[in-house]
Amino acid sequence: MAPSRARARSIATDGAANRLRFLALTSGRPLWDLAQRVQPVRRHLNASLIDHAVREMPPRPEPLSTMADYTSWASLTDRTFSGRHMPPVSGPEGGRPTPEQAADLFTRGDAMIPCPRSTVLFAYFAQWFTDGFLRGDTHVPRDPRKNSSNHHIDLNQLYGLDEAATAALRTFDGGLLKSRLVNGAEFPPKLCENGKIKDEFSALSVIRFDELTDAQRDTLFATGSDRGNIQLGFTMLTVLFLREHNRVARLLAGHYPRWDDERLFQTARNILIVLLIKLVVEEYINHITPYHFRFALDPRLSTMLARAPWHRENWASAEFNLVYRWHSLIPSKLAVGDRELPMAETLVGGALIPGPGLGRLFEDASRQRAGRIGLFNTDPVLRAVDVASVAESRALKLAPYNSYREHCRFPRVRRFDQVSGDARVSEALGELYRNVDDLDLYVGLFAEEPGAPNAMLPPLLTKIIAIDAFSQALTNPLLASRVFNAATFSPHGMKVIATTRTLSDVLHRNVPEDPRPRFVSMTRQGAR
Repeated sequence: MAPSRARARSIATDGAANRLRFLALTSGRPLWDLAQRVQPVRRHLNASLIDHAVREMPPRPEPLSTMADYTSWASLTDRTFSGRHMPPVSGPEGGRPTPEQAADLFTRGDAMIPCPRSTVLFAYFAQWFTDGFLRGDTHVPRDPRKNSSNHHIDLNQLYGLDEAATAALRTFDGGLLKSRLVNGAEFPPKLCENGKIKDEFSALSVIRFDELTDAQRDTLFATGSDRGNIQLGFTMLTVLFLREHNRVARLLAGHYPRWDDERLFQTARNILIVLLIKLVVEEYINHITPYHFRFALDPRLSTMLARAPWHRENWASAEFNLVYRWHSLIPSKLAVGDRELPMAETLVGGALIPGPGLGRLFEDASRQRAGRIGLFNTDPVLRAVDVASVAESRALKLAPYNSYREHCRFPRVRRFDQVSGDARVSEALGELYRNVDDLDLYVGLFAEEPGAPNAMLPPLLTKIIAIDAFSQALTNPLLASRVFNAATFSPHGMKVIATTRTLSDVLHRNVPEDPRPRFVSMTRQGAR
């Protein structure tokens, strides 16, 4: 049963400054359109709005990490521990549900609540993009304090986390990555033969490999990420970027015949990383925000933001990892070619791609609506992930929801109906938590109601995403003012970056098996 939305949460609890900013950015579209037509004005607004968004929280370096509850040189430099925005806080004695009870708040009923704007492609991209740098500990048992991240947007989904993995994936000829042709189009090579990882790919790994049958192992692709085969959407995007890397490498080889393999590979890699960051800023973030202003990746942006206090070395935080668990986006059944498959059947789903073809699957994902991010909307198959998320947040002693509201310059809420006007949500919270100050951050983030009917995300979640996403993407060394130029990327590489604005652009130049025009978008047709 879908929750009723007859009575909306009052946005008065978000504070006057936050309400005025939201109103200004979502009203007066003709004025915003006019401002964006004047390039100097657009550049200034772009830098100013980004800077203001990130300054809503104290900047890095954080005084604490998950290493300890005090500051040390090690805690300021050892990035195998995750950053943290707030000091650890011991939870209340009682007054909170068990992680299992809290996870029940996320479970979907008979029908999915659809997102007003998003397609399944958005869900696929969100998982694939963030899994590149929001990487938890890979040891068993898992240590929630630790991570296995490089803390950069570096396309390790394609290139691997280290040089050994990268070398295993390269041909060392013409700057290309290894691939094989299926139906006239490139795919990653097979990772395994007879259930065993091939010697040439010994530097690669796959999560939960021991749980797979030999038949499943023989369908796996050799990819940079240990999660590269985890789900159909993840694998689709890796295949697409493999094709784009090799396309760009061949383009560079044609224009610069004196370049050796190493320079061709490294330049193509640079181009692909910035291409991804551009898609994140200009398609992904613009899809998330309901604003009339459209953010852009301008080569001058790093210079304009160089003195911003947050322009520091990347360090992914425990909170950022937590806010990106958007499992409610995923429908219980997914469109795959001419079939609708239960989500579980798309896990380890690379073998599903060649039949319909990459273009068809991207269009399928673009025409299917995603679920709305929030409570009571996650497929029961993923319940264990929500249990683990609540348990890990408590193991890390993350401060409660209200403390993070205050940290992000929102007023504290006093009642559960100020978190959500949906009676089903507010009453369920009231039954499980002693009072609103006991509300877990993880639960509160997704219980909070969006500030407008067409908004995808609630206010606190939006603010944390904006703070961490912009500061994570725009501090990439490839965007530095002395690096983001033709000397690094080549004139033709700069043209590739400049002329690419959407995933649709990338897809349509990489589907030789079926080159027909297709609708490819994170935003559903007809959505505003």
